Amino acid sequence: MTEPSPYPSFSPYLRTTADAYDAVAVRYAEFVRDSLDALPLDRAVLAAFAELALAARGGAGAVGRPVEGPVAELGCGPGHMTAHLRDLGLDAFGVDLSPVMIDLAREAHPDLRFEVGSMDALDLADGELSGILSWYSVIHTPPSEIPSYFAEFQRVLAPGGHLLLAFFESEGGPVTAFDHKVTTAYRWPIDDLAGPAHEAGFVEIGRMLREPRQDERFRRGHLLMRRGE
Repeated sequence: MTEPSPYPSFSPYLRTTADAYDAVAVRYAEFVRDSLDALPLDRAVLAAFAELALAARGGAGAVGRPVEGPVAELGCGPGHMTAHLRDLGLDAFGVDLSPVMIDLAREAHPDLRFEVGSMDALDLADGELSGILSWYSVIHTPPSEIPSYFAEFQRVLAPGGHLLLAFFESEGGPVTAFDHKVTTAYRWPIDDLAGPAHEAGFVEIGRMLREPRQDERFRRGHLLMRRGE
């Protein structure tokens, strides 16, 4: 009798991505464990996201009432960023395609909740979340599928909830596939990624472009947004 698949409903490209991250999970976890230590701008945008999410929970949301619910890190990998959100004062949990990554996250952070799942079809109720962190987690998504991801983010976020998106920016070029070390990924013009977010009902709060460090290949883009009513 064959073992049931840990991701039976995943599409072929999601299964390919999950398999690729399963294969490198231990090395990846070691590589990213302390990655924020040398990235002050990245820490700053994460702190701004946390401050806005906490303020919205206190009643400063777009609809003039508290924005309830936890914050989800979608594409959480080994859980280090979910733990960082927790350290910033947020009630955070993580979701990832890779069962091996989720096992590593649970082992490293037993006090936090982690689940296997796909960010385009979340097992969450409408408006259940107060915030979403997508930290380089839509980079493997084919461009034609991106609108469905923003639609799902909009569905699970409460009105006034916040979304922070980090990605590889294309530096003046079009959407471009590149040879990511794990599996094929895409670089985006920041305006082209902001467009489908706006169409899904998100209001842009701010953006940050960071030039690549000496050990990085590409410019990094960050979009901080709020779900409208």
